[in-house]
Amino acid sequence: MNATRCLFAACFASLALANGAVHAGDKPDRPNIVVILSDDQGWGDLSASGNKNLSTPNLDALARSGASFERFYVQPVCSPTRAEFLTGRYHPRTGVRSVTTGLERMNLGEITIAQLLRALGYRTGAFGKWHNGSQWPYHPNARGFEEYYGFTSGHWGEYFDPPLERNGKPVRGNGYIADDFTDKAVDFIAQHRAEPFFCYVAYNTPHSPFCVPDEDWNRFKDRPIGQRADDVKKEDLNVTRCALAMCENLDRNVGRILAKLDELKLAENTIVIFFCDNGPNSFRWNGGMRGRKGSTDEGGVRSPCFVRWPVKIAAGTVIPQIAGAIDLLPTLAAATKAPLPKGKSLDGRNLLPLLLRERVDWPDRRIFATFGGKISVRTQQHRLDASGRLYDMVADPGQSVDIADKRPDVARELRQAVADFRNDVLPGKKDDRPFPVGFVEFPMTPLPARDGIGHGGVRRSAGAPNCSYFTSWKSKDDAITWDIDVHTPGVYRVEIDYTCAAKDVGSTVELRHGEAKSVGKVTEAWDPVLLDQQDRVPRKGESYLKEFRKLTLSPIALGKGRGPLTLRALAIPGQHVMDVRAVTLTLIENK
Repeated sequence: MNATRCLFAACFASLALANGAVHAGDKPDRPNIVVILSDDQGWGDLSASGNKNLSTPNLDALARSGASFERFYVQPVCSPTRAEFLTGRYHPRTGVRSVTTGLERMNLGEITIAQLLRALGYRTGAFGKWHNGSQWPYHPNARGFEEYYGFTSGHWGEYFDPPLERNGKPVRGNGYIADDFTDKAVDFIAQHRAEPFFCYVAYNTPHSPFCVPDEDWNRFKDRPIGQRADDVKKEDLNVTRCALAMCENLDRNVGRILAKLDELKLAENTIVIFFCDNGPNSFRWNGGMRGRKGSTDEGGVRSPCFVRWPVKIAAGTVIPQIAGAIDLLPTLAAATKAPLPKGKSLDGRNLLPLLLRERVDWPDRRIFATFGGKISVRTQQHRLDASGRLYDMVADPGQSVDIADKRPDVARELRQAVADFRNDVLPGKKDDRPFPVGFVEFPMTPLPARDGIGHGGVRRSAGAPNCSYFTSWKSKDDAITWDIDVHTPGVYRVEIDYTCAAKDVGSTVELRHGEAKSVGKVTEAWDPVLLDQQDRVPRKGESYLKEFRKLTLSPIALGKGRGPLTLRALAIPGQHVMDVRAVTLTLIENK
């Protein structure tokens, strides 16, 4: 890990030297950049896509005022798409294999678009869902973003006044989560209006749980849904209503960002990009495409993509060529004249010639989608699905007729392309990266339940790890472990986010790493009720959450190196030790 960390630092330093850091007095004529990414919003969740169940006037106007891609592709789930946008590379190359338990992290040698822009003197801020690593140096502040406000997990269970972080320090959000992220984003834009900025707004809506303010829900709670999912028996109409209400809320927030750019007279030379991270998260109308979130079929990976840059891109531009999230880094690098990362093979193409309507040769290409070992590939005309079936996407956009027998040459060519992709891109060995602990520049290291392993009777509060906590801790044989790598030897403060009923107060617990240990006792009851988050639909597979308090153990003297961090009970006077949402280690004294 030390070698990787050094490589990461060297890469960033070389970027700054190669690009020539821009000093405070310099004012290069570079565009500002605002990238807006929604979460689990399908291609069909916009009125611009033909959905009459809702109205998204701000996103529709964004599409009309710049360029709109007819066929833009992302990955079937969240963190892979984010990694591809940030790096211009297919997500398995970056180390991102899944969406939780550490598999969502980008390798430390990857260079992000934020790092490229920081080296040019851009002010960089990210607001919302990160989902590419929580602990430093996977944290967004270590990946090129000087300002970060949001949550680093894959999904969040609290949408009103939620617990969040600002640059690694815990804070409490204000109001509805999407509104709050927008507040912080427009503040960032206003603060840096006199210098080039990159503002990344990564909403976590309309991802479940299905929570939305009353003003949005009340427009939908009794509304008939005219356009339905292809399989109406699988559609939950209240899920659809809430998802669409969340989409209208998101549209209103996009409008606030665009209005701020207008107010500050920044719109003309600001590139605004909007896209989604995967297909819809439920069965609802999506233009008749097959598949939804998690699927490598068209409906699981096709996203809207709008790009506005008034001084360069003509309003009403429509781009028929296939493109994807992997193309955004090389495109933004070209627009800002940022050198591409050295030593990294990019999978994306620079789309600027298409956006500017330049006369260029644009050969057909292949764009791959992969998740859970399944691979699908798209060309301009065809899609080979994960089962090897071939579809003419121009004549048959719903993927209903397999034409592999009629076009064996195309099927054979694309099957070979999938085999080559599997051999070249997909990882061949198990992920063996520990969770790093202890950096002087970022002394606080959270170790949430999603990154740990419960042993014995300990289990997570829900099947989805991302926003869960450990419960059912009842025995001295039970334990919770995290695979950590301590980078800085020293003394660490130990805090546990806990709850405990009054009848169970009194347990003594030990946290151990090698020969080092920390001990503490649960002396105060804290047993709050589960939070009411204005859910419009009961949760499935996700935790209902509660407020956790801090339990401080004795300091622990950690030596450098890798090993299991083990939390266990030494004495249990009641029936249950406590529920645990996270352990936080904070470096307080270097050795």
